[in-house]
Amino acid sequence: MRLHRAAFVAAALAALLLLVGGPLMLDVVAQAQTKPTARPKTPGGSKGASSKTANPPLEALPPSQIGIPTMAKFAYMIDATTNAVLLAKDADKPMLPSSMAKMMTIYIVFEELKAGRLKLDTRFRVSERARNMGGSRMFVEINSEITVEDLIKGVIALSGNDACVVLAEGISGTVETFAARMNKQARELGMTGSVFTNASGWPDPAMHVTASDLALLAKRTIDDFPQYYHYYALPDFTWNNIRQENRNRLLGLTAGTDGLKTGHSEDAGYGLTASTVRDGRRLILVVNGLPDMKTRASEPARLIEWGFREFRNKVAFRAGETVAMADVWLGDSPKVPLVATRLVGATVPVGQEEGVRVRVVYEGPVRAPIRKGDPIGKAMVQATAGAPPVEIPLYAGADVPRLGPLGRAFGMIRHYLFGWIS
Repeated sequence: MRLHRAAFVAAALAALLLLVGGPLMLDVVAQAQTKPTARPKTPGGSKGASSKTANPPLEALPPSQIGIPTMAKFAYMIDATTNAVLLAKDADKPMLPSSMAKMMTIYIVFEELKAGRLKLDTRFRVSERARNMGGSRMFVEINSEITVEDLIKGVIALSGNDACVVLAEGISGTVETFAARMNKQARELGMTGSVFTNASGWPDPAMHVTASDLALLAKRTIDDFPQYYHYYALPDFTWNNIRQENRNRLLGLTAGTDGLKTGHSEDAGYGLTASTVRDGRRLILVVNGLPDMKTRASEPARLIEWGFREFRNKVAFRAGETVAMADVWLGDSPKVPLVATRLVGATVPVGQEEGVRVRVVYEGPVRAPIRKGDPIGKAMVQATAGAPPVEIPLYAGADVPRLGPLGRAFGMIRHYLFGWIS
């Protein structure tokens, strides 16, 4: 009977998809419990403007492990909607972050703001250490007091090393203590290849990150702090009567770019973490080890245009939509909807959208009681033939209380007397 139910659900969902979203293959598989015939135990509780920079010949560029060749020594690009990796070149190897480390400083500031421990008008005093910082600067004055909001602008738009020290000392007392906070935050985010020793990215042989880690940090910044992310699109900022432009040239060069951070040092070369959104689709790109500032603008622009031009997203189900219905054992409803907290779909090369296959797997029937949000199964999304599937957790979309004693008794009698017939 459960096989017939699964087939009916799969057919109904497939018909619905044909009406609303184009071709998609969907399987629903209810894995039998270890002893299906045994008596169950009582359950317990767009089209934007392209860069005008001429592209160098592809055959002259160093190869990538995934995607097209690039002039960057390190590169990593993902589709932020599906988490598909479009480009990877030594993306998990350690590299010097230079000023891209400032993204972690800003992440912590945003976290403090969101938690209410800081306000945008909170003021921090400028120390001698902050005032004497070299490199790119906001040009803060010693003993002056500056609001958190102005310091955020100074870090993002001006890449101010001095502003980073003011924030680090204001939040944690010392730069060294703040660096420990950065490392703790990195571990919590899953940035397993990164070590921070200061708030600004000031050159230090003990400090390193990976391109994939920076992409993760960028995505979490966008997802976790939508109310503050807009600061990354600031085109310029004036402080102490000195106007400076944002060093992220993609903000004006590539349509849809709204962040994030540049970096440069003599040993690291030129780097950029960028995010571009078009028609609801967002790409996040990290490059490092480029030879000059001009290339830091033209090469990322070329890669982003390639990512939007050559790939499409096939959306099967959006977050919160019912992906499948799972059978319930001894519940007051015979089925429970399965939903995902993120989009179920895949990023595929243009022309291969019809090959996306979604397979739903769960161990069933699911024993009641079931609470909304309980993990139930997973959606296995296969983008193309031969590609490894991506697993997306599925959760109960509704509460299903357990039947009372009489209802459970009738349910078990019905199952054991009649369940075998179907």
